[in-house]
Formats: sequence, C-alpha cells, structure tokens
Amino acid sequence: MRILGIDPGLATMGWGVIETDGYRERLIQYGAIITYPRDTFPTRLACIYSGLKGLLDTFKPDEIAFEELFFSKNITTGIQVAGARGVALAACQSYTDRLYEYTPMQIKQAITGYGNAEKRQMQQMVRMRLGLSEIPRPDDAADAVACAITHAHAGVRRDQFRIG
Repeated sequence: MRILGIDPGLATMGWGVIETDGYRERLIQYGAIITYPRDTFPTRLACIYSGLKGLLDTFKPDEIAFEELFFSKNITTGIQVAGARGVALAACQSYTDRLYEYTPMQIKQAITGYGNAEKRQMQQMVRMRLGLSEIPRPDDAADAVACAITHAHAGVRRDQFRIG
C-alpha cells in the first residue's frame, strides 16, 4: 500500500510518501509545498491545491493521512492554516475518499511510544525506522512522514481515523 502523509500548513505544507507491506515501511519521497507571504491568500491556496494535485498524479497513493491541526494561541494564523487544510482536503477528496486524520499525540505515541515526545525524538525515530542517513527536512516533511507511518501501523483500526 502507498500512503501519502500530509502536515497541513499555509507557509509550509509537509508531505511524505511511503510504501508498506503491512510489516515494513519504505520511504518513496518527501518534501514541502511552500507558499510566500507576499502572495495573496487565494494565490497561496491555489498553490497548495495545484501542488497536491501534482503529488497525487505523481505518486498515486492508495490512502492519505493528515496530521490534525492544533492551535493554542494565534486564532488568525489558525484560520489561515485551516483554510490551507480545507484546500488540501478538497484536492485529496477529488482523488480518493480514503482520507484519515491523526492527532499529534497519536503520531508521537505511534512513532516513539510516548505521546509527549519531543519533536527531535520523533524525527530521530522516523530516520531510524526508515534507515535514513538524515532526518527529513524541513520539519514539516518529517512530520508528514511520521503521519504516514502512523497510518501504516493503524492496521485494522484505521477506519476509526477516517475523515468523514
């Protein structure tokens, strides 16, 4: 199975593609869709939409896993990132209805065994699990790969994480 993991963001939307046979994961590719503050909000959303459509056409994932948004302070930023997430969901929904979502704590638990793990610990575990020489960069891409791995490990329970 091929899984696309997505870490939603407006300035940087991380993505990572893995393949799994149910026992092991193999990294296919990772990266980030970057938008620029100088561009209008609609232009940034269009960039995210077209970038994701390109990823879907290129990698043809079987399922797509999103990291759930979490905001504690800045509501304005939260609204814009939620808009970016909405565009990402729309692009992915037009490709498949096999969309799933995991909280940051669920991802940390799945990757490190500890739901309050530090970001660096999680990144090191992603590197080690996939046998990589370096941690995927930017951080958003590493988070997206971690989300894809989490989904791969959800197994028969994955339907409880389905978006819908």
